[in-house]
Amino acid sequence: MKIALVSEHASPLADLRGVDAGGQNVHVAELAAAMARRGHDVTVYTRRDDPDIPERVQTERGYTVVHVPAGPAKRLPRGELFEHMSDFAQYLDTQWEGERPDVAHAHFWMSGVATQLAARAQSVPTVQTFHALQQIERRYMGAQDTNPAARLQLERLVATHATWVAATCTDELFELVQMGRSRTKISVVPCGVDLDAFSTEGPVAERGAIHRIVAVGRLLPHKGFDTMIEALPAIPDAEYVIVGGPGHGRLKSDPELRRLRALATNLGVADRVTFAGPLPRDDMPAMLRSADVVTCTPWYEPVGIVPLEAMACGVPVVASAVGSMLDTVVHDVTGRLVRPRKPRECAEAVSRVLRDSFLRRSLGLAGRDRACARYSWDRVAADTLRIYDRLVSAYAMRAPIPADLGQATVHSG
Repeated sequence: MKIALVSEHASPLADLRGVDAGGQNVHVAELAAAMARRGHDVTVYTRRDDPDIPERVQTERGYTVVHVPAGPAKRLPRGELFEHMSDFAQYLDTQWEGERPDVAHAHFWMSGVATQLAARAQSVPTVQTFHALQQIERRYMGAQDTNPAARLQLERLVATHATWVAATCTDELFELVQMGRSRTKISVVPCGVDLDAFSTEGPVAERGAIHRIVAVGRLLPHKGFDTMIEALPAIPDAEYVIVGGPGHGRLKSDPELRRLRALATNLGVADRVTFAGPLPRDDMPAMLRSADVVTCTPWYEPVGIVPLEAMACGVPVVASAVGSMLDTVVHDVTGRLVRPRKPRECAEAVSRVLRDSFLRRSLGLAGRDRACARYSWDRVAADTLRIYDRLVSAYAMRAPIPADLGQATVHSG
């Protein structure tokens, strides 16, 4: 099968230590590689953000990356990318006119807009994975939401007109139904985990004698690192290591880091909070294996790759009971679920895990079993390919995509 994956801002070749790199980059790269291993012809389309990179790269993992010339060949803030999606769509249209894919799978809403426009012209069935929805972000972010005004409307149109929608979790499925998407044309296809790289065997990062709590993510307020810092006074004899953020040269000037550091100082726990900065991808398993518990305490989380990676390493997880983590973390089996932004609940859950070594081991082993049984990239790819097979065989009977998507895009640009 000839498969097009469209990921306009999240390249599978990106350095994951970059400011905007994260779960979507991993998701697209691992999904592409897993499908290529099964013999499929996979091409990933992402925006060119460097004038020196070639237009087309054949990766060692068997898939091709095409760098689409849409806007200036430099890194742009995500909020400035939407105005270049018309050029992105035109490039896809031209490419697919000469070599039509059997299916196009868009990742994120802007990719969805470009994909729908090109796919409509070339009669290509489409799958949409949002990775995040604005109506959820707006609910939690409020005035901090800096997305384009058109995003909410366009997400609804993409959700409505995509041939199929692959939600990353059950919670997102319910949101999509509220947006008007038919429940009969949505599947839950979660993020996966590399079970070979993230395992119970392998190097362990250096650590001291006290308990270690590890968290991973970009330094943003909604990631909830402050919840764990506020919980730390009630968890004696434990250090809190935060992995992520901008490069070490810019780490000290990061406003969220300064806020978190000031909070730790005010609470008297600054000596037990470490900002490790971004780590190379290959070093992440060793860091997770060094933890007694991994905490994931965001306000919301549609994808949640870190809990899966921790579980695959045999480390118990304490996580906010939101989004994807309601699916992946089984309360009192693979970890503990707590309400978001509740430091006291977080402290109680972490303390219970830390003071009972048998419980830690039991939760960790159950987490590894669950990751292996349900979240390997090969299983995620197989579930995704079943969707593709269904669409390719049935698409000849599908009506054309209505024109209002293209009209809304023109009006919003």
